[in-house]
Amino acid sequence: MRHSVEEIQLKNGAKGLLIDIPGASVMATRIQFRAGMLYAKNKDVYELPHVVEHLAFGANAKYRDEQAFEAEFTKNGAYHNAWTSDVSVCYETECADFEWDRIMELQRVSICEPKFNEEELKSEKANVKSELTGYMNDYYRLLWPRVQQAVGEEVLDLSERRETIANIELKDIREHYRRTHTAKNMLFIIAGKIHGRRRKIIHELESWPLKEGEKFEIPISDLHAGEAVAIRRKDAENITFGFSLVTPRHLEPKETFAMNCLNHLLNGTTNSKIFGAARKRGLVYGMGSSLAVNAHNSYWDFDGEVNTENALELFDLIQEEMMKALNGEISDQDFEAAKSYALGRFQMGAQTPSQIADYYAENYFANEVVEKYDNMPNLIKGVNKAQMIELAREFAGSGIKGFAAVSSVEKAVISELMMRLNF
Repeated sequence: MRHSVEEIQLKNGAKGLLIDIPGASVMATRIQFRAGMLYAKNKDVYELPHVVEHLAFGANAKYRDEQAFEAEFTKNGAYHNAWTSDVSVCYETECADFEWDRIMELQRVSICEPKFNEEELKSEKANVKSELTGYMNDYYRLLWPRVQQAVGEEVLDLSERRETIANIELKDIREHYRRTHTAKNMLFIIAGKIHGRRRKIIHELESWPLKEGEKFEIPISDLHAGEAVAIRRKDAENITFGFSLVTPRHLEPKETFAMNCLNHLLNGTTNSKIFGAARKRGLVYGMGSSLAVNAHNSYWDFDGEVNTENALELFDLIQEEMMKALNGEISDQDFEAAKSYALGRFQMGAQTPSQIADYYAENYFANEVVEKYDNMPNLIKGVNKAQMIELAREFAGSGIKGFAAVSSVEKAVISELMMRLNF
């Protein structure tokens, strides 16, 4: 969808993007605060930001409880959601264009005028506990925090997070909200039909009754190589694994596209060098690799599931193909095909206001960088093979690597798998 982007600084200290999409029938918003787990006052109440997020759509200055607010918010089909990460608490909405101002007012009330109470706190603590308990049965969700811990990130795993819920009191909720939900600590993205409404949108946002507060910095962790982590589950009939190679810097968009091309070559399809070859041999039903970039670090992540009897052969294949990539043994034809795939997938990724908002949010909420969507095709076309190989070598040579697996096997087996990855 054709669109234009304007970055604005509000008088109250908040900052964000207005994305004008002519003719859009939908408006999408993203309101982010640096208020995630890393900003809890201490680790005894680590899950506090998550509970605050859950309470966001509860009782407020105009509605007595979550049910009353929900009935009003969704009566014309509008959608809202919220999520919490290590860094962020983010509130999202999507609504029909004809009711954008009504939904913005409801978003203002929920974010700026919550009425935290004991009854809803009790319910949402139970809901968050249930949510985390469910995640305990998702082996990928179970292992990735352990990978983070292995490389030195100051996060808690799911079991540890769940234990902190009981410590959270109403006074903690109110303190965290007051400290983090402030104007200077807020970033926003509004995507939809902005033309003719710009002044009103800015006026509305500047009238939000938030304290000025302060802009929080994103903490920096001292990362290092970690030992293999074995998570024992007696009922695990195969090995679910994940490993991460980390470079301690933020990758630029062009570099991200270069690494995405390599991920496609290695694991993108059944014709890929690792996943495709493993699938052809009957070693693995599914595995993949991806890139994650935050303010200070970039992560090259691999994960999959493999039957125990196939694990050594799979990891030998991963080692072999990774070494070929690091040595530059990639044909020009394969590389150009990966770029073409990336360009096609990119052009398919901005067909709705929500997709456009999410595209800009990825960089803006982490680094307040605006990389225009229209610039991306040229960046993708400009990616060269030498750059891709050099980036892969940077990840492999950083010395920061974490590995975890969920299985019923002994830790020695998991340690052996990690040792096979000698790059």
